[in-house]
Amino acid sequence: MGEDNEMRIVALKGAGGPEVLVVETRTKPEPGPGEIRIAVAAAGVNRPDVMQREGAYPPPEGAPDWPGLEVAGIVEAIGEGASRFSKGDRVMALVPGGGYAEAVTVHETNAIAVPGGIDLTKAAAIPETFFTVWSNVFVRAGLKEGEVFLVHGGTSGIGTTAIQLARHFGARVFATAGSDEKCRAAEELGAEACFNYKTQDFAEEIAKATDGHGADVILDMVGGDYANRNLTCAAIEGRIVQIAFLKGPKTEIDLSRIMLKRLVFTGSTLRARSVEFKASIAEDLARRVVPLIADGTLGPVMERTYPLEEAAEAHRHMDEDHIGKIVLTTGLPT
Repeated sequence: MGEDNEMRIVALKGAGGPEVLVVETRTKPEPGPGEIRIAVAAAGVNRPDVMQREGAYPPPEGAPDWPGLEVAGIVEAIGEGASRFSKGDRVMALVPGGGYAEAVTVHETNAIAVPGGIDLTKAAAIPETFFTVWSNVFVRAGLKEGEVFLVHGGTSGIGTTAIQLARHFGARVFATAGSDEKCRAAEELGAEACFNYKTQDFAEEIAKATDGHGADVILDMVGGDYANRNLTCAAIEGRIVQIAFLKGPKTEIDLSRIMLKRLVFTGSTLRARSVEFKASIAEDLARRVVPLIADGTLGPVMERTYPLEEAAEAHRHMDEDHIGKIVLTTGLPT
């Protein structure tokens, strides 16, 4: 086995804190039918990676057993029947796992060409949050121009993406965050107002800000006791989308509010969805969103980058207060 067939990855030595992330060597994967292999320049760090590290979010069947859900880099090998890209093309991709590595394979339909004006480090911070927000806020919840949108965790990777997209497509945008500094950051991104959940009741604030109308669409990654408060501040015919539950998956809710307001309370995960579903989202993003990133209208909010071998430090940073995206780099030119 020559060095050209080897790659560094960030493996998991059991479940636990950031210290279980260690660099190891593996054989590069060969792309299967319809797949491409990407020489990874950068990989995004996301909350699901932390959950996997802690043993709470195993990869789907067939995916690599090390973390990493989004990458950007250069196409270096092409599988049978794949025709969208050529060797040397710059791409970003949503992958089901294995992104913390120097190479990864993915179905070509789950990759998007990176325009020349976008640095690959920045590109690696795009797929996970933009796929998640687009599929949940615009496809599942059907957010429309003029509607009121509330996102919790407004300065997270998901939150900063959701604020920008919802504002650009004409919604009235509100957010919650855990400090006045974070609230100011959310408002600078385009939120009409951001409420400090430590000092303000977001349900009361949304009612006041919208003259009692409430939020037409709520994107929640907090769960726990936020569920009932979401029901309180939701508008008639409102849609609440649950994508995580940092405060826990269980709580007691008042079903009468769902009935009386004719609410839709739904949720989803993205990692285990089919290649075909992800391909449909990739097509939407390539057509409607990537040009906006390329011209600087919107884009990922970058917190910090770390070299691949410092993945443990990146996860420690992820566990602390931060605003926007954290990215690992492999040393490949970006």
